[in-house]
Amino acid sequence: MQQECIDQIITLIDKGGRPCTDSRKANKGDVFFALRGERFDANQYAEEALKAGCALAVVDDPRVATGSRYILADNVLDALQKISHYHRKRFNIPLIGITGSNGKTTTKELMHAVLATTLQTGATEGNLNNHIGVPLTLLSFPEHLDIAIVEMGANHVGEIDDLCQIAMPTHGLITNIGKAHLEGFGDIDSVARAKGELYQYINRQHAPPGTLFVNKDDTRLSEMTREAGYIGYGSGSDNHCAGTITKTHPCLAVRFKTNKDFGKALRGVEGHIQSQLTGKYNFGNIMAAVTAGLYFGVQPARICDAIASYTPGNHRSQIINTRFNMVLMDAYNANPTSMNVALDNFSRFEGNKKAVMLGDMLELGTEAEAEHRQIVAMVKKRGFSLNMFVGSHFMSICKPEKNILVFPDTVSASRWLSENPLRGYKILVKGSRGIRMEDLLPHL
Repeated sequence: MQQECIDQIITLIDKGGRPCTDSRKANKGDVFFALRGERFDANQYAEEALKAGCALAVVDDPRVATGSRYILADNVLDALQKISHYHRKRFNIPLIGITGSNGKTTTKELMHAVLATTLQTGATEGNLNNHIGVPLTLLSFPEHLDIAIVEMGANHVGEIDDLCQIAMPTHGLITNIGKAHLEGFGDIDSVARAKGELYQYINRQHAPPGTLFVNKDDTRLSEMTREAGYIGYGSGSDNHCAGTITKTHPCLAVRFKTNKDFGKALRGVEGHIQSQLTGKYNFGNIMAAVTAGLYFGVQPARICDAIASYTPGNHRSQIINTRFNMVLMDAYNANPTSMNVALDNFSRFEGNKKAVMLGDMLELGTEAEAEHRQIVAMVKKRGFSLNMFVGSHFMSICKPEKNILVFPDTVSASRWLSENPLRGYKILVKGSRGIRMEDLLPHL
């Protein structure tokens, strides 16, 4: 793509236009990118996007480019990435890249809430964290920013490095290393190598190395940063920022203290946070936001208030009190690591009438059967009043018993719940996004 075309698009972005990939969501002044996929070709919607108000349409089908408002590229995705990278280079600001097996979005949201109290902060919307989402995120950043946060996801080795080349992070944070996307990675060692590409990029590109915020409670992350300069957070007293859990149920409360000077933070700063997040597994997410906030000069009181005010959404660790039950809705995604900690957390809730409703964990490849068997065995040991499993993986390994129900999908599970309503239960709902476990909520 020629530089004059890039400049034309950037000018529209500066004037308030946004990148658009769905003609149904086009607004006046936007730039439409006609992306292709295995089952779609957005070139056919370019004209519709222009009629809806887009100022320009970037296409890669010559038959579509019939006027001055079309920009013909060799490949629209490549063009989107190149333009977003060009836009990123115009910002001489800290950019925090966040990746990890679990907790990326929650950490990003908490960090954004903290930093935005003091700094003009840009951040990934939702979980737009892949090879399309990261460029869209970068192009959404307005001209005047103090700092940015970009979430990065991957399911193959090499993808995080590719995203780093586009986004150019100056600071990095890996939430944890767990059993996620094993179908693409193969094993947990490959997961660690892939996520570690963020560390490697920052240490390679910045002299002195860019700052890494490291969860020292994760053994693998500690090993990966043994010889690197970093800011450590976690439960250990040797961390730059150390925390302790003061309460776990129904929501997490955390006390923190700085043990060293780092960034704009001074030694001896303390604070206590009563969050609206459930589960010990959110301790690391909270501590990451606290540490980054202190590093960039946010006052402790503002940090505590921002995290305390944060309400989880989009079915991530939400406690929902329906007319009849208390539901812990954690159905945005699932993998063996997050499933284990969710079950452990839920087992500590008080009460005798407890039910778990678990959907398949997807993208586990050859490990799928073994990992699902392990979850079933764990559930049986916990002795919950009712256990419901949903999806083809659970169907293949689990048989119905006295307090065990197995369904192929949420449609059949919902039908059972309608015919056998639950009352007075505490219920954990969790599963991979593709299983749509949130569809059970109206029946709870």
